Amino acid sequence: MKRLWTIMKKELYHIWRDPRTLALIVALPGVLLVLLGYGISGETLNTSLAVVDFSKTKASREFVDRFTASQDFDLRYVADNESELQELIERDHVDVGIIIPEDFGRKLNAQKPATVQVLVDGSMNPTDSLTVQLKLSAISQMASQDILVNWVKLSGSGFNLSLPIVDNVRTLYNPQGDQRLYMIPGLIPILLQVQALLLSALAIVREREQGTMEQLIVTPIKPWELMLGKIIPYLLVSIVNLFLLLGLGNLLFGVTVAGSFWELVGLSLIFIIGSLGMGVLISNISQSQMQAIYIAVFVVIIPAIILSGLMFTRENMPAITYWYSELLPVTQYLNITRGIIVRGASAQSLMWSSTFPLIILSVVYFVASVLVFKKRL
Repeated sequence: MKRLWTIMKKELYHIWRDPRTLALIVALPGVLLVLLGYGISGETLNTSLAVVDFSKTKASREFVDRFTASQDFDLRYVADNESELQELIERDHVDVGIIIPEDFGRKLNAQKPATVQVLVDGSMNPTDSLTVQLKLSAISQMASQDILVNWVKLSGSGFNLSLPIVDNVRTLYNPQGDQRLYMIPGLIPILLQVQALLLSALAIVREREQGTMEQLIVTPIKPWELMLGKIIPYLLVSIVNLFLLLGLGNLLFGVTVAGSFWELVGLSLIFIIGSLGMGVLISNISQSQMQAIYIAVFVVIIPAIILSGLMFTRENMPAITYWYSELLPVTQYLNITRGIIVRGASAQSLMWSSTFPLIILSVVYFVASVLVFKKRL
């Protein structure tokens, strides 16, 4: 028992004499709980909506108002035609589109059924997609019931009356609701992030712990050359893994790239460079490998899994949680992989929503890692 107590005191002393690690161990789990607890609502609220109203009548405006009267849908755009509406869905600007035909108001005034076309983005979580479709149908049926009651009052009879509004719902990109088509393009960014981040996060601090960093510093090599020499092998390994993951996704799960394969590879390269930069940055601000792993896991990896949109929608997150996830390159890259692989979107169509933010974040993290690296040398 005495020997056990001696070992315990020695380990407690190691923890206590390293206040930075102690602070990370105590503070980060609590901070992460608050961040993730507020970030995960489990509700499908404020689903982004776009409308094409060819009717432009009082009846069509009242029908659209039904969807925006609650927090279920948020009208973001009023498109001019169906092509513009589908482009908004492809660019991930909206999740749902409603097309109201030109004869909508005339048919309802004549007590005849009118058909409304509804487009749903099938690249979202199949569970969320089903929930959205149920809400769309419920709101449409409530509108139909109110109109039907008015028809009965006017005609004095309820015979030979059918529902006034028929909603024709069409799910784009993933009409069967295949969960694999949703998860595989989301898992690829997470797996690449974990590998690139952890490998590079240990690269510098390991040299420092082993006492070999001083030997590297005195060699006739510039700081940026030393850093690139450390991360380029990990870059090559990550690229090989990218091709491996895409190949396995196709071979085992039947997930093919609907868009440009080489655009996906190019943007993946940018994402990997940014992730390696984040890892080197963490490695430079850490005093030990334990600190580096702890920061990488609690500050980046766990939030990336929970807040990036892999499992939970980001639409309903509080502002602080939403913008924290925006600062993670994996959030932008996940939108890109799902856009290119599932929807067949191009890098240009995703430019302002995902491509440009990914480039900016990757450059910022990489440059910051170079600057901090020079400073610590």
